Amino acid sequence: MMYKRIVIFIAAALMPLLASAQAQIDTKKMKIEDFTEKTTKVVLTGNLFFDQVFKDEIQNRWRISPFEFCSMAEFEKIKTDDSYYFLMMVKEQFRKESEPGLAVLSVMKGGEAASRGLNRMLDVVTVPLMSAENPSGREFVLLPALIDILQEHILLSMERDIAAYSGLSNYTMNLSRSEGMKIVFAEDDLSDAITEKVRKVYFRNGIEVMDTDSADELMMSHTPETLVSFTVYPSDWKKGSYCYKMLIDAATHELYYYRRHKLSTKFGPGFLLEDINRIATR
Repeated sequence: MMYKRIVIFIAAALMPLLASAQAQIDTKKMKIEDFTEKTTKVVLTGNLFFDQVFKDEIQNRWRISPFEFCSMAEFEKIKTDDSYYFLMMVKEQFRKESEPGLAVLSVMKGGEAASRGLNRMLDVVTVPLMSAENPSGREFVLLPALIDILQEHILLSMERDIAAYSGLSNYTMNLSRSEGMKIVFAEDDLSDAITEKVRKVYFRNGIEVMDTDSADELMMSHTPETLVSFTVYPSDWKKGSYCYKMLIDAATHELYYYRRHKLSTKFGPGFLLEDINRIATR
């Protein structure tokens, strides 16, 4: 009986300590809860043409935090300062690639970890932008939407840990809300597996293919109730590179589909049959 009382006493004594230790576990949601209060440093690339477009779009669209533009040199000086967040274009290299194949837009939090490299910084959200070596030009058409997608995800991540940890892939669940909307695939976004036979089966009831310029026009015109495709993959892809596939609402810039697949001789770039089937049977 005495032993039982001792155990209960020790357990009661430890409970406040355990509760305190548990409370100190910082989730990603907690780590970025100050995002809207701190300054986001938008890091320019040094490419005058891209930077001008980038600056214009940020000035027109960024709404969730104070922001300032800075050079790459300034970023290197202040990247360890946790009073800043950083929005920048980063070249991404996958494990089997000999050099970076993609350029992505990343939002990261400053901090001491930055001294050990970009990959050590807290990644708030990342969205693929373009091929690192030979961009198609579509990145300029989709840039406003991608900036809005970044912001929407940051705000959602501040509310829910599941959003913070799952990243953009969770948005594919939005497909269930796309009934009655038109879905337009740019011709250049379809893989070789999407043959005429496949098109006759799936491309009906509001799903269609357009030449890429026409699809981009829908995006630039903010066409309501219309989802437009966008793919990003290395222009000189190798086995082990990845292709990212998206469907974006042309009017609201909401993300309805986000998936990627590893590129190979069997699965080339673009939407695969698996994607088309998933989308058509939403």
